[in-house]
Amino acid sequence: MSERRLMTGNEAAARGAWEAGLAFASAYPGTPSTEILENLAEYKSDLYAEWAPNEKTAMEAAIGASMAGVRSLAALKHGGVNVAADPLFTFAYTGVNGGMVLVSADDPGLHSSQNEQDNRHYAEAAKVLMLEPSDSAETLEYMKLGFELSERFDTPVMLRMTTRICHSKSIVTLGERTPAPHKIYERNIRKFVATPANARAMRAKLTERLEQELSYANAEAVRVGVNRIERASEPGEGERIGVVSAGAAYQYARDVFGGRASYLKLGLTWPMPIDLIREFAEEVDKLYIVEELDAFMETRIKAAGIDCVGKERIPVWDELNTDIVRFAVFGERAETLNSDMKAVPRPPTLCAGCPHRGLFWGLSKRKNVLVSGDIGCYTLGSAPPLSSMDSCFCMGGSIGAGHGAAKAFKESGQDARVAAVIGDSTFFHSGVTGLMNAVFNGSNIVTVILDNRITAMTGQQQNPGSGFTLTGEAAPEVDIPELCKAVGIREDRIRVIDPLDLNAVNKALDEALADDAASVIVTRRPCVLKRFSERDLLEFGEPRGVCVVDEEKCTRCKLCVKTGCPAIYGGGDTVFINENMCTGCGVCEQVCPFDAISLKE
Repeated sequence: MSERRLMTGNEAAARGAWEAGLAFASAYPGTPSTEILENLAEYKSDLYAEWAPNEKTAMEAAIGASMAGVRSLAALKHGGVNVAADPLFTFAYTGVNGGMVLVSADDPGLHSSQNEQDNRHYAEAAKVLMLEPSDSAETLEYMKLGFELSERFDTPVMLRMTTRICHSKSIVTLGERTPAPHKIYERNIRKFVATPANARAMRAKLTERLEQELSYANAEAVRVGVNRIERASEPGEGERIGVVSAGAAYQYARDVFGGRASYLKLGLTWPMPIDLIREFAEEVDKLYIVEELDAFMETRIKAAGIDCVGKERIPVWDELNTDIVRFAVFGERAETLNSDMKAVPRPPTLCAGCPHRGLFWGLSKRKNVLVSGDIGCYTLGSAPPLSSMDSCFCMGGSIGAGHGAAKAFKESGQDARVAAVIGDSTFFHSGVTGLMNAVFNGSNIVTVILDNRITAMTGQQQNPGSGFTLTGEAAPEVDIPELCKAVGIREDRIRVIDPLDLNAVNKALDEALADDAASVIVTRRPCVLKRFSERDLLEFGEPRGVCVVDEEKCTRCKLCVKTGCPAIYGGGDTVFINENMCTGCGVCEQVCPFDAISLKE
């Protein structure tokens, strides 16, 4: 009897890849996709898995592994596909050798992202086949199917997931690993060298492949149940209702319409099976399209002349749920329990003991300084009470945007300077080129690299500066100051400081801002949540303990509260430190003008 297990979608994706004979996997950590690679690392005796410095590199590595003849995977969050789009679009032209699956984990509702783009458009634009699972069991099966279809149609396959599918759990039936035969690499310049002359021939073959895939979507995908019609079990006497849906939205539609509707549940959504949809539409009187985010299916269904109801009812943004769909379609709201209890808001904030707090405290005191920010835990430096970050656009964008702002200030005669703040992992991801650009073009930007020794925001993943790989093997550490020198920063303009030492922070900022040239400050201190390695302990020592408030010296000025540390409570006329949260970082101790805070003896 097959083993059944409760799994998240991410766990199921990793299991499905393992069962399919995956040999190579690469990714850059990004919620909601991170756990796919972390779970694949558990199968390291059967396959190779790695963290890459960024998503483009991960995609390129997976392409190379496929070209060499093995099944490969790249797992990215939706924004990461933007970074990987360059190689993806060309890989769709060349086709594969070993099967290749690209996981795109979208984030409707922006649970952990700066936008909620709908990556189904990438499947159409790149002209690759796309599968969309609606639970963990389908995620496992579609992953295996994805490799089969990749090799059958000579194309990369996108497995499009969402946060709800990635992180929710359902029952999965486990199978055994079926080793995939490793294909022999044979030199094929016309297939893999995408010069314009070769690419023209590739483009013609791509069109032929899409036609073959469309035929599969309309016919064979139905026979194997990937695309399936579920007819109403309780149709009633009124108009016949039909619903076309996919992914998590299908689950919401089933809950709302129940047995009174028939469903066309699509698992293969690109190429879109229009013939199948038309056939289904002819069976019903009213057709609803229930999908999250853009009117991706609806637009193409209406363009085919099929009458349907979609985004005139279903919201065009934010994550859907059963209540939203029910109200959108039927105007009904679920009964809720009224309570006099009120939720206590806890806004996101830097952790107690976070090494970034000292740096942002120092930046908050600077006038006429635009702080160009980046993606990471440190983006919380923009939140009150520190409010020390003025912008945040994309991974690695702080230095590039900061350079542009610095040049604009000079051109327009504004008396302002720019400091760009970027984490170590983000610097490796795509910040190096921004710094190179700033130096090359004579910028006076101050770049602050927050070296907390780990990729903290997504859950403590390793990176090229941490000294270890995904699977725990020792690895060389990138020397950030030396890297900065290599791109042209003068050695005397590179300052390495402990960000918990406020005097050092102020001195470094003052010196850098007084110099009309590009400079770098590296704030070196491990994330407070990181398990210290032996090297960390040698350099930074053991935690100091906890701080306490001397009530006789305390004047209740609450300057310590303005550091934003969640361990400090300043309600009413009292100020005290929660010893269960305090790490003894000492920022509040240095901020207090009355020596009322000290390390507990």
